[in-house]
Amino acid sequence: MKAFMDKDFLLTTGTAKTLFEAADAMPIFDWHCHLSPREIYENRQPQNITQLWLYGDHYKWRAMRSFGIAERFITGDASDKEKFFAFARVMPYLIGNPMYHWSHLELQRYFGIDTPLSEKTAEAVWDAANAAIAAGDFSPRALIERSNVVCVCTTDDPADSLEYHALLAKETGFACKVLPAFRPDKALTAEAAAFPAYLQTLEAAAGCVIDSFTALKDALHGRMDLFDRMGCRASDQAFAYLPFTPADDDTVEAIFQKAKRGETLTQDEADAYRTVLLQFFAAEYYDRGWVMEVHIGPMRNNNTKMFRAIGPDTGFDSIGDEQIACRLSRFLDSMAVQDKLPKTVLFTLNPRDNYVIGSMLGNFQTNEAAGKIQFGSGWWFNDHIDGMREQMRTLANLGAFGTFVGMVTDSRSFLSYPRHEYFRRILCGLLGDFVEQGLYPNDVDTLCDIVRRVSFLNARDYFRLS
Repeated sequence: MKAFMDKDFLLTTGTAKTLFEAADAMPIFDWHCHLSPREIYENRQPQNITQLWLYGDHYKWRAMRSFGIAERFITGDASDKEKFFAFARVMPYLIGNPMYHWSHLELQRYFGIDTPLSEKTAEAVWDAANAAIAAGDFSPRALIERSNVVCVCTTDDPADSLEYHALLAKETGFACKVLPAFRPDKALTAEAAAFPAYLQTLEAAAGCVIDSFTALKDALHGRMDLFDRMGCRASDQAFAYLPFTPADDDTVEAIFQKAKRGETLTQDEADAYRTVLLQFFAAEYYDRGWVMEVHIGPMRNNNTKMFRAIGPDTGFDSIGDEQIACRLSRFLDSMAVQDKLPKTVLFTLNPRDNYVIGSMLGNFQTNEAAGKIQFGSGWWFNDHIDGMREQMRTLANLGAFGTFVGMVTDSRSFLSYPRHEYFRRILCGLLGDFVEQGLYPNDVDTLCDIVRRVSFLNARDYFRLS
């Protein structure tokens, strides 16, 4: 019987252990996350492990709700210690859940705690973790540096001032780059009740009146100029499905005016507006050399009662089952025929669509970049052992696996970087299996080169970090 999460965790072959030495030596490029640049700049020390672990972590909140924990101990007014003990009570029952592994990797790597967390051990772990916090530096910048992170790309709305990015760029003594990533979801969602108010926010940020669709594009162009000056390398947008409803200028203008007045749009109108604006964005991304990240498949805010009580991004999203292949193909093709298709990373939340995405890549690859069109790593509900292996197996079956740009944290937590270690262990285990089964030669030099590339080097080059 193997020891629990020892040094060879997930490495079941000699080849995998050798490969992990190469992978583990690589730094981390966190090219998609939801960390706060303000928190990185202000660099405040946490008071206890709950603030690091449970504040804003909807993964843990969902697990606690599934165990029947009252909301008071999740997002409510219970003390930090009570919330930690409530989570500790749940932990032993999360067998098979990646959160069980992530949490224990974080306890091991940052706190030196090897004891499995449970109701029985909660007091000892609480005391030991908080003693480590009191004695050491657990500020955001310290955790980033301890995790060997060389660059963080945050997620930022076009109307964001980027003031904290500007301040961080002037800082000395902090080697990690903190770059903005352009996230225009609010501009793309004209059917939302908040769209007219968002236009006013964007007007204030852009310093112009947005009274037409052309004016909107001009304002967004100016904001992209600012992002570009601040070192932006990537954009990010999320959809239940990637839209493709082409429309002429007059039609889109009429849809924009209707949305600006706060009137209800039909689904076709919303999709037409979104299609044309996304085509505008994609051409801009291409001209600027930015990567277009597209996250496909979430069904958001399912629980109306809880959405009204505590808002979005609190653990009430799930996997959607929209058909995606045709519209995705037509949108990518609409940019390719213009020679304006940017480097693109396609993420799917529904693993049913792995082969749709994996096969779509080859339709639009060019010599502009190795792996110009990428299949994003196992994401959100798929960033576990089975999900990541399935995504990598699909990519290996259908594409050029050695060009893969690897893992993202997609997290709001400064303790989330062991997820890269988790991914790298799974990666090395998979490639080790290929060798042990005679599916790939025992060419250690090439194999180590592949894991270094997938762990860091490919993403570094793809996003023009070096």
